[in-house]
Amino acid sequence: MKSLEDLKKLRDQSLKNMTMRYQTNGTRVQIGMGTCGIAAGARPVMSKFLEEISNRNLNNVTVTQVGCMGECAFEPIVEIVEQNGNSTIYCLVSEKKVAEIVEEHIIGGKRLERYLLSGVKR
Repeated sequence: MKSLEDLKKLRDQSLKNMTMRYQTNGTRVQIGMGTCGIAAGARPVMSKFLEEISNRNLNNVTVTQVGCMGECAFEPIVEIVEQNGNSTIYCLVSEKKVAEIVEEHIIGGKRLERYLLSGVKR
């Protein structure tokens, strides 16, 4: 940081991220942050969701972390819970997949079948 203005920008971005994580209306993006999720890369995935949602000014989307999702081999796992209660669980989510999930599912309302946990072959 080189100036008070830089510090203010950092503060404003942090407040925006906090608000995004604690809203209760709209769509919820829940990222599994149990030990296995973190080890598989859930933290950068969560950061990417926060970034994408912030950049697109999606004020009705909450991003939050949850504990163990119960499918360690398929982490990072992300659950999208729509306002109407419909839930979609994506597995093996990478930072590269985040923009597509935001664009197609959260904005467009189209589930990405190829990333669904239910579609993974064991």
